[in-house]
Amino acid sequence: MKVLHLNITTFFANMDMLEAFESYRDSNGKPLELIKYDYKYDHDKVRNDPDFEEQFLNDLRKHRPDFVFSFNFLPVISKVCNKEGILYVSWIYDNPEIFLYNYNMKNPCNIVLMFDSKQYMEFMEGGIKNVRYLPLAASTKRLDSIIPSKADRKKYSADISFVGSLYTERKQYYEEIAPKLDPYTLGYIDGIIKSQLQIDGVNFVEECLTPEITEKIQEASNIYPYPDSIETLEYLYANYIINRQITIIERKELLTMIGAHHPLKLYTYNQNSSFSPKGVYNMGPASYFTEMPLVFKLSKINLNITLRSIQHAIPLRVYDILGSGGFLMSNFQHDLAYHFVPGEDFVYYESRKDLLDKIDYYLANDNERIEIAKNAHKKIQEQHTFDVRVKEIIEIVNDHK
Repeated sequence: MKVLHLNITTFFANMDMLEAFESYRDSNGKPLELIKYDYKYDHDKVRNDPDFEEQFLNDLRKHRPDFVFSFNFLPVISKVCNKEGILYVSWIYDNPEIFLYNYNMKNPCNIVLMFDSKQYMEFMEGGIKNVRYLPLAASTKRLDSIIPSKADRKKYSADISFVGSLYTERKQYYEEIAPKLDPYTLGYIDGIIKSQLQIDGVNFVEECLTPEITEKIQEASNIYPYPDSIETLEYLYANYIINRQITIIERKELLTMIGAHHPLKLYTYNQNSSFSPKGVYNMGPASYFTEMPLVFKLSKINLNITLRSIQHAIPLRVYDILGSGGFLMSNFQHDLAYHFVPGEDFVYYESRKDLLDKIDYYLANDNERIEIAKNAHKKIQEQHTFDVRVKEIIEIVNDHK
């Protein structure tokens, strides 16, 4: 089987997936014929890029792969694959992912693998039948090969760590539009935010946006769907504005609360952020391939506070923590509780008091914490590596034929 892998180096999982494709052997011991095709991801050209489309069409005709693979759905790739009648397999690992609502999603060449079971069901129920549910993965081969040195232990050891964005280094849509909203609209949205902060596992933001509130946000933000997209304004505003703002508030509040009781290391893009509560030590960004695994291995507790637009899915961060052999404490995520056993493979918190109580408990009970981390690592190794996922993808492709 011949696979054209779109080599997009800015996507974190790209290298691990490429290695898994290279390692694959079928039942007869035969490898894949792998074509590594460098693609420079440019958000402004993912929908239309005439020069690239012409070149890519010629390359498809030259190589004639059985399927093209990429992370996330790229409309420009689907458009060309559909024209040439070549299967395009994309694996989503971001949410929101606006290009899923592009008209090219309906192309018969597509197999779209979704990491969020809720989003998968929404598309299936909406009549888009070329989607499959496939959770993300970790490369235990790579992660297990990283052995902390004495210097690493001194630098990265911690009781509690959180690796993740505070979203203050990115465009903050909510902060921009809030001064432009009338008091009623602002109060309404504030009520949604405060209510959603109290609940994990169910996201109701989009459903709460009435036509009147949506119109007010539209006037203040001037954000519209792309002309070739079918997403609703409610989807755009819920996920790109409000859920992001909820995540900013939640992460800051939880980290501040924890820091008041226990020292916590924060690894985030913006080391010069004004966010500096007592007990929270901003360590700056952690390199995905070299530093993050060491943080996960050497922290007694690794926190996961999921971006609120990821409704059911297991974020890549969680797989990297568990695949590194780290202990995970997370908010509740439906897919995480489905694939892993709470209290056996990881621990989730149900409230802020519960979070503090469980931090106290697991910092005081080393053996139990270490056993839980070992259980999860073993499960990742057996069921959730990129090697396992490549086999599943090949089976999906073969069934599609």
